Amino acid sequence: MLLSSLNMRPMYQGCHLSMNGCREGENNRKTREPIGTIETKTLAPVASAAIAMYSLKMAISKLKEDSPFCTSSGIVRVEVPIEEQVEAIDWLHSQSHFQFARCYFSGREQNSFPGNLVSIAGVGSAVFFSQPHPFSYWDWISIRRFLSDKCPSIRAYGAIRFNAKSKVSSEWLAFGCFYFMIPQVEFNELEGGSMLITTIAWDNALSWSWENAITALQETLFKVSSSIVNFPKLATPTLILSSHNIPCKVDWNLAVNRALQMIERNNSSLTKVVLARSTRVVPTANIDPLTLLACVKVEGENAYQFFLQPPNAPAFIGNTPEQLFHRKQLNITSEALAATRARGASLELDREIELDLLTSQKDDIEFTIVRETIKRKLEVVCRKITIKPKKMVRKLSRIQHLYAQLAGRLRSEEDEFEILSSLHPSPAVCGYPTEEAHILIAETEAFDRGMYAGPVGWFGGGESEFAVGIRSALVEQEQGALIYAGTGIVKGSNPYLEWDELDLKTSQFTKLLKGLAN
Repeated sequence: MLLSSLNMRPMYQGCHLSMNGCREGENNRKTREPIGTIETKTLAPVASAAIAMYSLKMAISKLKEDSPFCTSSGIVRVEVPIEEQVEAIDWLHSQSHFQFARCYFSGREQNSFPGNLVSIAGVGSAVFFSQPHPFSYWDWISIRRFLSDKCPSIRAYGAIRFNAKSKVSSEWLAFGCFYFMIPQVEFNELEGGSMLITTIAWDNALSWSWENAITALQETLFKVSSSIVNFPKLATPTLILSSHNIPCKVDWNLAVNRALQMIERNNSSLTKVVLARSTRVVPTANIDPLTLLACVKVEGENAYQFFLQPPNAPAFIGNTPEQLFHRKQLNITSEALAATRARGASLELDREIELDLLTSQKDDIEFTIVRETIKRKLEVVCRKITIKPKKMVRKLSRIQHLYAQLAGRLRSEEDEFEILSSLHPSPAVCGYPTEEAHILIAETEAFDRGMYAGPVGWFGGGESEFAVGIRSALVEQEQGALIYAGTGIVKGSNPYLEWDELDLKTSQFTKLLKGLAN
């Protein structure tokens, strides 16, 4: 019932209306045509976020009064530079009263957003994109028509399910098979400054006029708080009522041994499968997803942080080190990340663990499968592929992995959809061959991965970037958090050691939650 409501346009978000940019069917010509107006207006810089909000409200009132756009469709971004630097996550936390859609994205230190952009936060959707069917080429076109090289800062942020063909569980229903949003009100944290933005999107073919769009924006602006508090990035002390794993340890051992039997069969093509675990942690007090993400972010060096929450829905948050791909015009990069070890307590022990990871035959098999599969997929749509480095250890705060970076040049920007659909799912989160691994995962796992291990990121005009939604959790009101982790099973895997690896990967969340009572 809820999934079918995604087909309605406009869609209610509490008392708020918004436009779903994805039209059902593949033959709706009007919703495939380019948008009539795409424009960015930059207002004069101001000293504070409160003054920026006043400036935006005045500008939007003037736009409503003048109605300067006579096209039947369009998207207009109005931005106000702010001289003071404010953290985007602080701004979003100040909007916690919102029942509208919310999002937050922060790039990695070594590969952040374009220019001096550090992170973005958004509330409300000028236009969102979601359907109960798998993400298709036509859905990609529906998003792309609202984007342009002329206005590269207009971006659609969101995520795609790991397996769009699997049954959707209740906690993931609001996300559909994919969920992207161009925020109505957006806050950009910059190096040395900030920016407050509003975006207006309309399309008569989608039953959403200019008048609808600008009126809805004014209603949202009325509810946005101009008072921004630098909230403490500390979790509130509480007790854990329950912690439940799916599968339990006994069932996990059975599942891993079954997978190993299939891999070791003479007639089997399966060489790797990634099995996952879902851990529901329920504390005595509600978990604030932004506070949890902020706490993880403090130790999340060289990782992407994300937060995605449809209206009146759970929040999907994560701190992932793994890039799926980054495209800038025709240039594209991707990464192979596989095999896991803990960091050592001393420099000497850390080096010993690193050497063990580099020389492990089992880990080399797992890593090589990932790297070579990504290389073959890139070769289909790219010119010459380079791999540099071919194999090294990448160190994070708690763990370390084998790593390689791949780069190529697309033949056409139209190949972006092909890259996204072919790179996901990678052997790092599914297995190899993909179809055989998918089947085994579906037969084995007794929970819905949802967006966990799926693509998470943004589309923009001329540039896009997606991470892999691992090291992630779904935070539900009154229901605690579902924390997800997976591990690659190859010949030589040990179910007991793989369980320990799951604990290691979820520790960035579980230590925060379970240590709260100390």
